[in-house]
Amino acid sequence: MNNSSPRPPEASAETVAARKSLANATPDEAEREPRGARRKRETREKLLEAAFRLMAERGMDAVAINEITEAADVGFGSFYNHFESKEAIYAVVMDSVFEEFGDALDLLVKNVDDPAEFIAICVRHTILRARREPLWGRFLVREGFSARVLSRGLGVRLMRDILIGVSKGRFNIPDPFMTFVTIGGGVLGAIAAELELAGKPTDSLKQLKQLGLSSEDIPERAAAVALHNLGLSFDESRRIALLSLPAVDRPFASS
Repeated sequence: MNNSSPRPPEASAETVAARKSLANATPDEAEREPRGARRKRETREKLLEAAFRLMAERGMDAVAINEITEAADVGFGSFYNHFESKEAIYAVVMDSVFEEFGDALDLLVKNVDDPAEFIAICVRHTILRARREPLWGRFLVREGFSARVLSRGLGVRLMRDILIGVSKGRFNIPDPFMTFVTIGGGVLGAIAAELELAGKPTDSLKQLKQLGLSSEDIPERAAAVALHNLGLSFDESRRIALLSLPAVDRPFASS
């Protein structure tokens, strides 16, 4: 068993950019891009980046369109050249930030047959990603505690995976929905704890560690508790949570 935390799936703040950005184009393709098209793409990317940062800090409902355009340093009217509404830009941000990450996780575990191992891998990689990218983590925590978790993002995938485990007889739970709420809340709480601990001075961290509140193994501990909530014994849950993570052939990035 390997208890070390490997490099999690990567994605920089550029994951909120357009699905096919110039960064992924060949030099010839970049050179051929018309000036007007390039400016339009760059404006769209600025709007997406600004929306991502503002919504991560305050949540979608607390952000106004004019705040997005001001943060992006573009004219207010330019917003409607790219998006019909605040909900429309939010949907693109969600797809870029979470759906692409979820798709990459699905690909990573496509050969994993055990639903318990599947969920443990996804929980660990999600927390590791939030550790590497605090802004991404804050966005996830905010959206994870909104009603939208039931229709978009990683929450829908977690519910799917729980139901797959139930159908295969791997998970023995009386109330799948409330188990989903418990596990989802636990993962979000673990991420919030990581973000909080990251801002603590060294002396405070030492005191917290003495109380068992170290962030070093939070991904594994969160995965073990999640599996225990799904009906596995804690010994088995812990064993699965400590398995080596599948190798990532290349960093996960936006397409």
